[in-house]
Amino acid sequence: MTGNERTTCLVVGGGPAGMVLGLLLARAGVEVTVLEKHGDFLRDFRGDTVHASTVRLLDELGLGPQFRRLPQSRLESIGVPTPDGGFATVGEINRLRPPYNYVAMVPQWDFLDLLADAAKQEPTFTLRMNTEVTGLIRDNGRVTGVRYRTSDGTTGTLHAELTVACDGRHSVIREQAGLRPKEFPVPFDVWWFRMPRYEQGGEVSGLSPRINGEDFGLLINRGDYFQMAYFLKKGDDARLRAEGLDRFRRRIVNIAPELADRVDTLTDLNDVKLLDVRLNRLHRWHTEGLLLIGDAAHAMSPVGGVGINLAVQDAVATATLLAEPLRQHRVRPADLAKVRRRRWIPMVLTQGLQRVLQRLVIRPVLTGERTTFPAAPVVLTRYLPFLRAIPAYIVAIGPRPEHAPTFARRPNHP
Repeated sequence: MTGNERTTCLVVGGGPAGMVLGLLLARAGVEVTVLEKHGDFLRDFRGDTVHASTVRLLDELGLGPQFRRLPQSRLESIGVPTPDGGFATVGEINRLRPPYNYVAMVPQWDFLDLLADAAKQEPTFTLRMNTEVTGLIRDNGRVTGVRYRTSDGTTGTLHAELTVACDGRHSVIREQAGLRPKEFPVPFDVWWFRMPRYEQGGEVSGLSPRINGEDFGLLINRGDYFQMAYFLKKGDDARLRAEGLDRFRRRIVNIAPELADRVDTLTDLNDVKLLDVRLNRLHRWHTEGLLLIGDAAHAMSPVGGVGINLAVQDAVATATLLAEPLRQHRVRPADLAKVRRRRWIPMVLTQGLQRVLQRLVIRPVLTGERTTFPAAPVVLTRYLPFLRAIPAYIVAIGPRPEHAPTFARRPNHP
C-alpha cells in the first residue's frame, strides 16, 4: 500500500463531466486529480454526441480548432418515419443561430483525449488512469478522500478537501455514501451494435428512428458504419438472445430493409451490447466533503441523446461556483448545495420530456399498441415549420446552457 496522498479536489471518473470539470478547475489554479479506472478511453457504444452548447463551450475554452479537426459527422435535423414509408422532419437544428447549429457525432475517446491533452497543459492537473476507487474515507462524518486500487494491485488512499463523483449511473461513490436515488419506471433497455455502411445512394444520413410492428430501432450514420440501437422491453435481454442470431437479423431487416445485404456481418450476439436504461435522480447531491454530478446524481434515458450534454453542463456549473471556494480552501456544504440548486430545473425538465416520450412513443410500440410515431408533431411541424426550432433547441442546446467561466477562457488558435 502506498502512503497517504493529498489533493485539493478529487474527481472520480474520467468521462465527459469529470474531464471538463478537471480542465476548468485546473485553469482556475486549483489542484485537481482525476481518477479513471480504465487504462484508456477506448470503449465502444458510449454516447458520442457533442451538442451545440458543448461545441460553443469548446470555442470559449480555445479548443474549437482542435475539436473541429477530429473525425466527425454533423446531425442537423431530427426526423421520424411516417406510415407511408417516408421520413418527416420535426426538428431542424440548422435553424439555430450559426455556428452552433448542429450536433457533432464524435467518437467519445477522441473528445476525452482532447480534453485530457488540454488539461495536462495546466500545472495543477493530474490524470491517473488504471486507478479504481474502492471506498470513501470519512472523518467525523465528513468525506475526506478515497481508497483506490491500481491495475497492478497497488492500493492507497488519496485525501481531498472535496471529492466529486462523476462515475456514472452505477456510481460506486453514491453507493458508498449511502445515497439512494428516486427511480422512475423505464419500459425499455437498448442493444447497441454496428452495421457496415456502404457508399450507396439513398442510405440514411444523420440519425433515423425506425418502427415496424413491435420492432423499434435507431440508425446513426457514423461515416463508414452505422451505430444502431435496438429497443427491447425492460428485462427481455435473455429472451431475445435465446431466440438466436438469425431471428435478430430478421428483426434488423424488418426495421431497416436496406441493411438486408449486410446483416450477415453480425456473426455473434456477444457483439451486441446491452445498455441497462435507468432514469433516476438524487434529491440531495452532496454530503459534507462530497458532491455528485452527471449520471451519478441523475441517470438519464438515452432518449434524445442529451445525457452527455447535461453532465457537461453540470461540470461547468460546478467549476463556476466552486473554483473560488476551492482556491480559498473553504468549501462549505452551502457552496455544494448551490450546484444542485442551479442545475435542478434543467435536469427535471429534461427528465420530464424523456418520461413523456417513453410513455407516448416507446412503451406503446414495444407493447404493440402503436406501430407509428404520433401524428401530431409531424402535422404541426409540416404546416408550422418554425416549430421545428423547438425540439432542435431542446436537443442541441438544452435548458439553461452554461458558458465557460472567465478564468477558463482562452483564445482560439488555428
